[in-house]
Amino acid sequence: MLPFMKMHGLGNDFVVVDARATEIQITAAMAEGIAHRRFGIGFDQLAVISAGSGDAHLTFYNADGSTSAACGNATRCIARHLMEDTGKDRLHLTTDRGDLVAVDAGDGLTSVNMGHPQLSWDEIPLAEAMDTLELPIEGAPTATGMGNPHCTFFVDDAELIPLSEFGPRYEHHPLYPQRTNVQVAHLVGPDHMRMRVWERGVGVTLASGSSSCATAVAAARKGLTGRKVRIDLDGGTLWIDWRDDGVWMTGPTMHVATGTFTRQFLESISQ
Repeated sequence: MLPFMKMHGLGNDFVVVDARATEIQITAAMAEGIAHRRFGIGFDQLAVISAGSGDAHLTFYNADGSTSAACGNATRCIARHLMEDTGKDRLHLTTDRGDLVAVDAGDGLTSVNMGHPQLSWDEIPLAEAMDTLELPIEGAPTATGMGNPHCTFFVDDAELIPLSEFGPRYEHHPLYPQRTNVQVAHLVGPDHMRMRVWERGVGVTLASGSSSCATAVAAARKGLTGRKVRIDLDGGTLWIDWRDDGVWMTGPTMHVATGTFTRQFLESISQ
């Protein structure tokens, strides 16, 4: 038997397993089985909480069983849960991306510092040395690393892009050896953007925290916005602030339910 929590940040949904309370080890096959929205529970990412050098360590799986070093919205959701559980208003979390700080932003909002963006080609990573501000791809997208790779297209109207066709075309582009998240965005007004996202290993999602951070960084680098922006996604709004100490992301979270996976289900996805 394995307890879990279902959470979401703007419709970007997660299954969260607190591995501090169980001896069961999550595998890629288990993550893929849990992710199925008919035969499992379904999620955009699976997050596993384990003991770390700070308040907790977080590990993330995509719906296809692959791993990701970062997941901003899941980090905010778990931070909110841990704050309510411990009474703290500031947390030190560790991830494969690095150490992250999360704080209670008031009014039910949670902020997390996603760290400094990775702007050089080898950090993102890309397949070869090049200017990351404008890639040699039609549309001249911008490459950014936020612990996971991103490819951001600035377009006239993000609503008109057929994302289910557009996204996979660039997720698997040869310039991205680890695949990439794909964003399409347009300016709504000063420091205000509309963005839609295709997540690698997942597909179209209603929101993405790391994608929002990458889009804000790319827009600021191109001079389209300042370093503090509002980003409207399919599932709601995030506020991104690229500060000297890293990229801060602020938004709402929701703890939907708590449940338990049965032994029968776990055995079926562990084979």
